[in-house]
Amino acid sequence: MIYPWHQSQWRQLAAYWQNQPNAWLFTGRENTGKTAFARHVGQALLCERPSENREPCGVCPSCHLFSQNSHPDFYELTPELPEGEAVGRKLLQIKIDAVRDVIGNIQLTSVRGGRRVVLVHPAESMNVQAANGLLKALEEPPEGVVFLLVTHARDKLLPTIKSRCRQMVLPAPSREAALQYLQQQGTDDAENLLAFHGGAPLFEPAPELDEMRGELLDLLSEPRLLAILDYAAAFDKLKQPLAVFIGWMQKWLTDVGLAQQKMPPLYYPEYAESLAKTAARSDAAALFALTGRLNALNPYGYHTLSVKMQLEYLLIDYLNFYKSASKGKK
Repeated sequence: MIYPWHQSQWRQLAAYWQNQPNAWLFTGRENTGKTAFARHVGQALLCERPSENREPCGVCPSCHLFSQNSHPDFYELTPELPEGEAVGRKLLQIKIDAVRDVIGNIQLTSVRGGRRVVLVHPAESMNVQAANGLLKALEEPPEGVVFLLVTHARDKLLPTIKSRCRQMVLPAPSREAALQYLQQQGTDDAENLLAFHGGAPLFEPAPELDEMRGELLDLLSEPRLLAILDYAAAFDKLKQPLAVFIGWMQKWLTDVGLAQQKMPPLYYPEYAESLAKTAARSDAAALFALTGRLNALNPYGYHTLSVKMQLEYLLIDYLNFYKSASKGKK
């Protein structure tokens, strides 16, 4: 399927259907429908009776196989979690063995006698060896093979991979379209969740994390040492990576910075009053320094270091910022 906000891009692609490249790179923000768009392209490429506007028919044998995730000429490369394991604090990757398996298969004859399609998503999750392995296939693609790469972080891809793909930017929906979609899906607290996810409506529901994030925002509004220690222990029990917490904090500090400039919050509109109070008692230099210390931990977001200790360090650092800012304003 294609989401309504990508219909224009589909028409653009379908208009030049006979001029298909060997590889597409679809770029844009996460959770906005890029992978669904790429799947639709893949189904259309494999369809045996497409319509005049290149839409897949949905009823031919190829479309039936595709809908059952069993088309023999459709290959998918995505990070896979070993059976029986939880995601937890692992940074999932597409590894070289998976790439080699797919490349070996596409060297063979097409099972149904048509094209073969390889979908890679998110492409930036390939490790170095996997990326170099795929690059060799992109440099000398087998006849009748089309690669569809989807990325949320274009700059993380090898320049040589990007240069061998025809690129298409798939835009995020407008706030109105995204909010309408969430409301149609019956999403509770749609406006606040949409704001937190940066206007991207296709996020996975995570009520446990939403509750933990709400507790953090209450704590950041009125930080206290004992509450900080309790929160760090509670977050650690969820076995979530440090990167999750860093993301929440970065958005809070961004909104504090906006409040310092008398601008409305971007990510946490329901905490506008608390953000304004924090901004009123702090200055830009102190906020900039705190943000820098937080950002310095970005490379360790999926490291095996103690998440509990890092949370304690970051939150106590925030507490000191909060208290010193108050003294500085007196």
